[in-house]
Amino acid sequence: MDAPDDDRIAPVPLEGRTPMTTGGWTAPPALRRWSWLAILVLGVVAYVIVLRTMVATQNINFFPSLLLIGAITVPISVLVFAVEGGRVPPVRVPLVTFVAIVGGLAGTVTAGILEYSALRRLGTVPMTTVGLAEESAKLLVPFLVFLVVRPHDPRHGVVIGIASGMGFATLETMGYGFQTLLAARSIAAVDSTLLLRGLLAPACHIAWTGMVVAMLWRIPSAPRRGRAVLAFVGTFVAAVLLHATWDGSTSVAVHLVIATAGVAVLLWFVHVAHRRRPAAPTPVPVALPREGYGVA
Repeated sequence: MDAPDDDRIAPVPLEGRTPMTTGGWTAPPALRRWSWLAILVLGVVAYVIVLRTMVATQNINFFPSLLLIGAITVPISVLVFAVEGGRVPPVRVPLVTFVAIVGGLAGTVTAGILEYSALRRLGTVPMTTVGLAEESAKLLVPFLVFLVVRPHDPRHGVVIGIASGMGFATLETMGYGFQTLLAARSIAAVDSTLLLRGLLAPACHIAWTGMVVAMLWRIPSAPRRGRAVLAFVGTFVAAVLLHATWDGSTSVAVHLVIATAGVAVLLWFVHVAHRRRPAAPTPVPVALPREGYGVA
């Protein structure tokens, strides 16, 4: 017997509810949304503590920790902001972690090999070649994920791109920091290098790769795929040119314009990823039997 209408429990809307898990506690959406800021603050505090300890004790064993914290704090804060900074996290954390680690390793190694080969053949490496090599290398793992996963939700692209750019920027900054220590033999010089490159990472590597991969992820669901492919190619060319201009210019004004544009574009792509709703799947018609459909 069916229960009376007054006794039935109305369904609770999913939007606005705190997510539940069967095995443990899950942070509420508001707390997750600001987790990037907590990571940034804790990273800065940890960096200052390690730096002062190393200077006070004159113990060089603290240098790897200083290098890692200084190189990863800002990039990982940007990545967490892209994943958790909106109402709906657009992509799973294990995939993001894989792209950040493997993408950073594959990107830096591939770019290094390409630039070394160009250096041996040409004697000098043009800035356009550097930009093309590094921007292409950062797309290796995202493109592999694109082929394997075959995404249908364009919101995922900017997060995957930011993850790959974050891994590349972190490892490259660590390399520059170590190179500065060997060349200048000064902790102050290393501190300046880490600070400058850490602040510029969201405006350069992360922004360029984020926007390119975001355009790549739009291709499968685009109503006109030809235009989507052209938009992806055009965005990639723009990233290469921005990279080459950044590396080849010594003008502070040029760097300021490129950095401002990079941050603005990155924030816009992240905003769109968190506000856009995925396209509703096309309903599949189901054939129902003509007879025997009543209740005995």
